[in-house]
Amino acid sequence: MLQNLSWQQSALYASRSLNLISDNIINQVLLELANEAVAQTETILFENAKDLAAMDKSNPMYDRLLLTKERIESIAADIRNVASLPSPLGKQLMETLRPNGMKISKVTVPFGVVGIIYEARPNVSFDVFSLCLKSGNACVMKGGTDAYSSNLAIVTVIRSVLFRFGLEKGIVTLLPAGREAAAELMNAVGTVDVIIPRGGKGLIDYVRDNSRIPVIETGAGICHTYFDEFGDLAKGADIVFNAKTRRVSVCNALDCLVINEKRLADLPVLCEKLATKNVVIYADLKAYTILKGKYPDELLKEASDESYGIEFLDYKMSIKTVESIYEAVEHISKFSSKHSECIVSEDDKQILFFDKMVDAACIYTNVSTAFTDGAQFGLGAEIGISTQKLHARGPMALAELCSYKWIIKGEGQVRS
Repeated sequence: MLQNLSWQQSALYASRSLNLISDNIINQVLLELANEAVAQTETILFENAKDLAAMDKSNPMYDRLLLTKERIESIAADIRNVASLPSPLGKQLMETLRPNGMKISKVTVPFGVVGIIYEARPNVSFDVFSLCLKSGNACVMKGGTDAYSSNLAIVTVIRSVLFRFGLEKGIVTLLPAGREAAAELMNAVGTVDVIIPRGGKGLIDYVRDNSRIPVIETGAGICHTYFDEFGDLAKGADIVFNAKTRRVSVCNALDCLVINEKRLADLPVLCEKLATKNVVIYADLKAYTILKGKYPDELLKEASDESYGIEFLDYKMSIKTVESIYEAVEHISKFSSKHSECIVSEDDKQILFFDKMVDAACIYTNVSTAFTDGAQFGLGAEIGISTQKLHARGPMALAELCSYKWIIKGEGQVRS
């Protein structure tokens, strides 16, 4: 191991060393880490409590920041799951034999060094490391100030496991809190291959606007559910309730219910269960009129122009009434973050139109947007939900943490 290196040198050296480590060793490291995470639960929770003490419990981010014994056990199970997945590396994507005898192969390889800038979600530290290690990448993490004690404890546990296996500590790096470290990461040209921001729109915009490193945008989810004139009421009520209230602080949570005006009479039933979770509704005039007296007054507000295009990350939701599916698609197109959008309908033509015309990474029919998740998609896990179109879109699982290179073999061919 090389000593006294800068984090850039250490990460770059570590990423190269990973090319020579077998998938078997990587899996052993991950399984040992899962066990160690559980063994160090008390220490991790002690440090997490320091971060929690500095945050107001009413802050929706509090739930993201919170670690518990059960959550750490769940994280350990996720790490074991990653270890069980097939390696994404060395896969032959294409092979061709040229007329001159050259054999050309297209083979998956790691990015190299992956930078992650994320907000108050300490579980991300475990997720990022396990996925990056399994895909042969070193990772450099810049977490939020709100979770620094938690993240430091987690990275200390990770590095202790790396040390036991004689692996480079630069395989994982936690940068200090603060924008200075973020700026250093975003300017680490020649060291960091890609940066993935995980957080709200403000963080993503900041990273995209300031990074000299290629950015894959993940995280921000302004999600809509359109209840069509042909929608099933029972399905719609369950989907709206689940998508909004399962976990309000995550990117796949529902932010806006779009309803066809022909179904306004059903709106009180669609929203009935939301009141049990004290969901505040910002309804346009038509929806407000229908809900008045049928939804708790203290939870019902009149919508303004500012009520749309918001990722609430809270027990809040807007409602927009439309005359047709065309208007629904226009509304979604205007305010969507291109994350996850849903239609509740029993009409195949309406569904097909929605599928074709709505531009988002994930399009749902009669399914809660809460399922936008790598594990739920059968991918094992994911590092984030990409809302862009270059390289990766939707859940960024192991395959999306790889690039590829061309391997050309011959017998002395030269080009005339």
